[in-house]
Amino acid sequence: MAQAKNYGGNEIQVLEGLEPVRKRPGMYIGGTGKDGYHHLLWEIVDNSIDEAINGHATRVEVTLHADGKSCTVEDNGRGIPVDLMPKWKKTALEVVFTTLHSGGKFERGESYQVSGGLHGVGSAVVNALSSELLVQVKRDGSRHEMRFARGEVVGKFKNVGPCRGTGTLVKFRPDDEVFGGKLSFDAALIGERLETKSYLHHGLEMVFIDETARGDDGARVPVTHRYLHDKGIAEWLPTLVAARGKLSVPATGGVFYLEKRDDDAKLGVELALQWTEATDDLIKSHVNSVPTPDGGTHDAGLRSAIVKAVRNYIATHSLDPKGVTLTAEDIREGVVAILSTFVHDPQFQSQTKNRLNNPEVAGQVEAMVRPALENYLNGNPNWAQAVVARTVIAARAREASRAAKEGISRKTAVSHRLNLPGKLADCASTDPEESELFIVEGDSAGGSAKQGRDRRTQAILPLRGKVLNTFQANDAKLSGNKELGDIVSALGCGFGADLDLGKLRYGKIFLLMDADADGHHIATLLLTFFFRHMRKLLDAGHIYLAQPPLYRIDLGKQTFWALDDLHKERILKTHQKGNAKPSITRFKGLGEMNPETLKMTTLDPARRSVLQIRVRPGDELRTDTVIAELMGKDVAARFKLITEHAHEIDDLDV
Repeated sequence: MAQAKNYGGNEIQVLEGLEPVRKRPGMYIGGTGKDGYHHLLWEIVDNSIDEAINGHATRVEVTLHADGKSCTVEDNGRGIPVDLMPKWKKTALEVVFTTLHSGGKFERGESYQVSGGLHGVGSAVVNALSSELLVQVKRDGSRHEMRFARGEVVGKFKNVGPCRGTGTLVKFRPDDEVFGGKLSFDAALIGERLETKSYLHHGLEMVFIDETARGDDGARVPVTHRYLHDKGIAEWLPTLVAARGKLSVPATGGVFYLEKRDDDAKLGVELALQWTEATDDLIKSHVNSVPTPDGGTHDAGLRSAIVKAVRNYIATHSLDPKGVTLTAEDIREGVVAILSTFVHDPQFQSQTKNRLNNPEVAGQVEAMVRPALENYLNGNPNWAQAVVARTVIAARAREASRAAKEGISRKTAVSHRLNLPGKLADCASTDPEESELFIVEGDSAGGSAKQGRDRRTQAILPLRGKVLNTFQANDAKLSGNKELGDIVSALGCGFGADLDLGKLRYGKIFLLMDADADGHHIATLLLTFFFRHMRKLLDAGHIYLAQPPLYRIDLGKQTFWALDDLHKERILKTHQKGNAKPSITRFKGLGEMNPETLKMTTLDPARRSVLQIRVRPGDELRTDTVIAELMGKDVAARFKLITEHAHEIDDLDV
């Protein structure tokens, strides 16, 4: 072992200014992947939204420029102060963009009653992680401007002339040195986020100008989207409910809406809620317009209020069911809710603001929601009784499937292997970290996969029968499907609310299907199952899509493998020389590949091509909606989805 240097004062480093942000960006934006990249934009947008929350702005405009890597955010708020700060001998504008923990939101005075965060943290972090940043402020009849690069001033503060109105404009480009050169902004994600903001603030106009959009001829055609929803979250709720199957109740009831403010607690709550036929719940929670995908105390307060209100209604009207015990999960099953809270002094778990930690908020939200929901239940008896009946059905379905779930456990002893599917060719290793499961389409392909696998770490589970469309299936129906039951048994971790990642037997789960339309269909059915009933596997990054080749291309002494037609043409264009005639073989299915070919192209970790399947934070609604339209009962919605996206398909395999 090398001898350590003397550890003294010379080894102590002090990172000054914005240097800590560039040194450890993950501490401030959660990472340097796509989520962190977009987090820079959300920080600037949230600053503009804060102006609207406090009554100083009515319009926020976001422009995604043609390069796909730079954005401009402009609002008609008051404009960041530009006067000189004597202590710093700098303008307030410069301090806000170059100093962490600076801004006007620490003390909740007249400037900001509520906000989504600390003004200076977001602005300064974006500045530190941008290769270029321009800020313009319209204030006191003049337009002021400063330019920055990687946190440093490169264009001094200057007055660029008179102007009308007030507001702030920030144009920035994330630094490729921090994020790498491959990332760019996702226009669809930005549009969805901005529309969400417009729902949360009725009357606020959100404008999105997408300069990356292209017309049918491929030429760039900037597109402007305007989002303005005067009815707020009450207008948003139907779009969420439509993706989940509406509970059948009389038209007089069905949607619970609450807007209330507690001045003593300095808390505002807006809530829209409905029960649906879904087998899980969906609560979209926000604090001061910032989405909190990890929930927090406001979310916990709402969940508790729902359970207590329904329990009280059941007790008051003597509706306790016989022979079954109702759990909190039974009561909340199928709930779709949008919760928007306005907290005077929010304490987020981190700068990424994914979770609210204020302990007092849970009780405050519950105290505001529970009595109001109880009153609504009592005032709408038909709806209330439908909710109770729906809860009892959920409880009975849960108990009916309990036996199937209790029989599933992690592989730790030989006796446990007796519960595994007979067609499973298991691996020798019992370490989930190195074990892989390939779910393979068909017996013939399963045979090739079994021969080509690494028996120590790779298990093969062939699918023989029809895979169920599980979009609206309950646990009892899932337990009765042999193919899905075999998958659940092989994985060993249970499913639905009882899924326990600690019992998962394989760290990587691969869907290995034919590279044709039928294979894609089966993969879609399985992904729907994992998304709806084993979501934790997706969120934890355990699900992968194997990519077997569709073509073998022999050019002279070289052999290439093409995933699809586009890949085939690219290989030929790159490697075909002169008049050399290629030999091209199209595989009709995995069963046509010999074990060695399947191993070399698809199973070998060193050479295979796979896709990890995950749902990005912030994409849950879009993903849920697409799956609902594609796999749900609404034929018209499915037809509309397919026709709208048909132009994106270069070649159909029919």
